[in-house]
Amino acid sequence: MNLEEYFQRIGFHGPHDKVDLASLTLIHKLHVMTIPFENLSMHCGEWVTMDLEDIFNKLVRSSRGGWCLESNYLFGWVLREMGFKVTMLSSKVFNSVINDFAPGEDHLIYLVEIDGKVYLADVSFGVSSQIWEPLELISGKDQPQGAGVFRLINKGEIWILEKTCRKPVVVNPEFASSSLVNKVQTFQIYCFTLEPRGVEHFKERSHFLQTSPTSLFTNKSICCQQTPTGFKVLVGLIYSVVTYKPEEGVDILDMRYITEDELDEVLKEQLNVRLQKKLMPSNKKTCYKL
Repeated sequence: MNLEEYFQRIGFHGPHDKVDLASLTLIHKLHVMTIPFENLSMHCGEWVTMDLEDIFNKLVRSSRGGWCLESNYLFGWVLREMGFKVTMLSSKVFNSVINDFAPGEDHLIYLVEIDGKVYLADVSFGVSSQIWEPLELISGKDQPQGAGVFRLINKGEIWILEKTCRKPVVVNPEFASSSLVNKVQTFQIYCFTLEPRGVEHFKERSHFLQTSPTSLFTNKSICCQQTPTGFKVLVGLIYSVVTYKPEEGVDILDMRYITEDELDEVLKEQLNVRLQKKLMPSNKKTCYKL
């Protein structure tokens, strides 16, 4: 494990020891544009560990992505190695079915302190809820990015990340009423407290998310790659290319079914993922929005 390999993976050519907001912002954006958000291992018969060396080998050396317990964990290691002051936190993801935050603290995020200011770093949420750049931890401030306007709201001990998005325009009428299409303009993404966490806090949740029949990740195989104009994502056998059109106030969703014969090509050519084992795509009914 070394920073040079990681920087080659994401295409970063700056200094390794510059601890400032510009460096954090650039590395954050390069990471989300290069390393996909994906949970394909559990649909290939592979077990996802929280061993940092395993994660490094997978995400940096093996043309793979990962979920937050891998990708964000790796990102935190990178920031510490560079000299940033970081704090690992846990968060609860909003579930629109129960109209509340899920009970489990499943999502790993970081706070980064620079020159007396604090920023939220999260390189592994995926789809249109993915922030491309760190968000300043300040309540109520609109922070526009490619995907829309993000906002952190402080409610006492709890902080909430929310987003206001644009109107979705679905190209293929077959998917106009798809449950994957988000129709809510402003929605909550997750909530968190400022209580520091260690990696041990997430190991039980990692096991649950990989084994429980109620887990999003056992029900859906997901691979999402951010792009300079939006993102590409494969959910089961539904492949979508989403293009942000802020000047028109819309997001264009080009969605289609692919065949299992097309899986490898789409993964390699469109999503930059190369699998060692056969993927068993899954898209069972559970709450998930692009």
